[in-house]
Amino acid sequence: MTKHLSLFTLLIVICTERSAGQNTDTLALPVFRSLEAALLHPDSVLSLDLSDQHLGKLPAEVLRFKNLRELRLRNDDLTSIPSEIATLTHLRLLDVSGNPITVLPERFAELGELEELFLNNDKSLSLERDLGILARLPHLRILHLENDGLRTLPPNIGDLRWLEELYLNDNKFRTVPAGIDRLEHLKLLDMHSNPIDPLKPLHLQQHGVLIRF
Repeated sequence: MTKHLSLFTLLIVICTERSAGQNTDTLALPVFRSLEAALLHPDSVLSLDLSDQHLGKLPAEVLRFKNLRELRLRNDDLTSIPSEIATLTHLRLLDVSGNPITVLPERFAELGELEELFLNNDKSLSLERDLGILARLPHLRILHLENDGLRTLPPNIGDLRWLEELYLNDNKFRTVPAGIDRLEHLKLLDMHSNPIDPLKPLHLQQHGVLIRF
């Protein structure tokens, strides 16, 4: 009984620590929310949040922040991501949730330091092609595909070999998508707010994957 309680406590701690889906190494970075202010000190800009500014496209000035680690562009009416984003070689976190983006550029795979990607509320994605690009990112550990209207995932989701956390909550899944069982490093699968039978993915739980319903 004590052993079971200890395991339950451990799972709660893991859920609490990672509930925001963010890398703890980047939580303390000072955040610039004004492009004008950031341009005054371009080499010092590590975190930039231009969300909800309805930009229409990525401002070219963003590419001047060569030390940028975090970039948030939520709800900015972006229909595409320019290939030049690959020049932000230190980028670790990118959030482009809530934009009508259809495809990621081929050069996206050059973001070799990217660890966490948010593609929430992006219902126009060409996932099979995009997952092929993401599979070439050697440090991608956390992927968010929340509230994307998804009923299934392409089988090549299993090619994201280094993925540790996958957030699929608030979609329309009725079962755990095929291919996820090939994610050898997966530690957390978030499936809450899906019409799914919690008994079906037991094979993943038996392999040490924490699943949220």
